Amino acid sequence: MPGTRKLGRATDHRRAMLRAMVTYLLENGKIETTVTRAKEVSAMADKMITLGKAGDLHSKRQVLSYVTKESVAKKVFDEIAPSYDGRSGGYTKIIKTGPRRGDAAEMAIIQLV
Repeated sequence: MPGTRKLGRATDHRRAMLRAMVTYLLENGKIETTVTRAKEVSAMADKMITLGKAGDLHSKRQVLSYVTKESVAKKVFDEIAPSYDGRSGGYTKIIKTGPRRGDAAEMAIIQLV
């Protein structure tokens, strides 16, 4: 269930951070972050792609209200969602890369499949 991890942030900061990370992931296809953040981003990105597959007006408004760039929202409906037509979920992949040098936080790369 998305949104159950607090990530050591206040609610408004956490929501803004996740919105920005999901937008960046959908724009570029790959980001590097900590494992716990990657799991949260994965859940929300999967939700946005599922809404993109629906393609109706309500889902377009929902994606536009979450994704911070209008061009990325358009990309979700025009390019990303049609490429996952035969797939019923699991649009992202998390690859663990080992501990971060400064604080030994477990790092991961999250990318679109």
